[in-house]
Amino acid sequence: MSERKRKGKTRRAVLVGGGALALAGIGGLALRPGEEGGGGHDAYFTALSDALRRAGIAHPVLVIDRERLDANIGAVRGSLAGSKLGLRVVAKSLPSPALLERVMAGMASDRLMLFSGAMLAQVQPLHPQADILMGKPLPVEEFVRFADTAGAQAAARVQWLIDTPERLDAYAQAARSRNLPLRANVEIDVGLHRGGFSDPRALAAALRQATQAGGVAVSGLMGYDPHVPKMPGPDGAYASAQAAYSGFIAALGEAGIADPARLTLNSAGSPTFRRHVRGTVANEVAVGSAFVKPGDFDLDDLADLLPAAFIATPVLKATDDMALPGVEFASGVLHWWDRNSQRGFFIHGGHWLARPVSPQGLRYSGLYGRSSNQELLTGSKRVSLRPGDYAFLRPDQSEALFLQFGDLAVFDGGEIAGRWPTLPVSA
Repeated sequence: MSERKRKGKTRRAVLVGGGALALAGIGGLALRPGEEGGGGHDAYFTALSDALRRAGIAHPVLVIDRERLDANIGAVRGSLAGSKLGLRVVAKSLPSPALLERVMAGMASDRLMLFSGAMLAQVQPLHPQADILMGKPLPVEEFVRFADTAGAQAAARVQWLIDTPERLDAYAQAARSRNLPLRANVEIDVGLHRGGFSDPRALAAALRQATQAGGVAVSGLMGYDPHVPKMPGPDGAYASAQAAYSGFIAALGEAGIADPARLTLNSAGSPTFRRHVRGTVANEVAVGSAFVKPGDFDLDDLADLLPAAFIATPVLKATDDMALPGVEFASGVLHWWDRNSQRGFFIHGGHWLARPVSPQGLRYSGLYGRSSNQELLTGSKRVSLRPGDYAFLRPDQSEALFLQFGDLAVFDGGEIAGRWPTLPVSA
């Protein structure tokens, strides 16, 4: 097909599609998207915008609202107050030394959960007396590297997560060759099915063999249950997870480990820690994301917590009549059907795991797609943004996203009160 004919066919297809869309609008206005937006930022984001402008920040930045962070710390602390459960701070969700320190101090906890050899090497010297539990089973080479660089004493303080008999054997051999005791915390499957021991009898057999060989001290269990609130019957899913955990605790006794209740019996996560507060076989819970509450944690059990982290990025370009590239003639039909496509705003950066939150009515462009450079946000004519204004997005998660912006900007409710460096990038 010639280039001319191909373009003619494409144009006719767009015209037919545009005509069909117009007819659908006439015959089915109930399906037409409602017009969103209501001007500029509300009082909160106006204050944050003014603070960023006074601080001279004109690039994408991750903002931590210190007052909201402290309020969330207080709420979590209040939930745990009468439960006798320990709190382990999840570092991957709060990857900044100052942020970690503020949460640890606010929770009066010296327990940390770390997730990589690099993170362990960075955080352990800052908290040499902390009780560190690894949150995922690492290749034995990571254990060896840390033991050989940080020293046997530091490596012996860490609870290394073990998920299979093979990994337990590899770690035990490496530890014995270095004459250092291995503290092995065992990952168990309580319903998430992401790995770990799934059979209590297999766990008992593996632990008996390892302890008989010497050099291995079982420090506890880790049963992660974030699947629970996503199940059709969360209460039943939680009961099943608890029953499974109980079976593994019994297996510790069968393996000859005295008084399992004195070990680290870790469970939960931000989505489920309050269920554990109401009753659990664990003796500590892990919490990280709840302190800053990204969007994926808008759950009923966390309804009282406040979003405390936002991406702020300048608007570089704005247009009052967003044209579609290559098919500009169809733009009017699209704008008539979906008024939220009328204005276009190209921002500094983009393609983050985040969603626009201010001004209200901003959305990603399904036609342009996502972009990490000058990403397009659209809105109706009600959305009031100009070049130089800030657009605000709320992260879906914290974790790696916090490491994409350099130092965190700390908002105290009135000013940008400081910058908190992040940990070096690691997986």
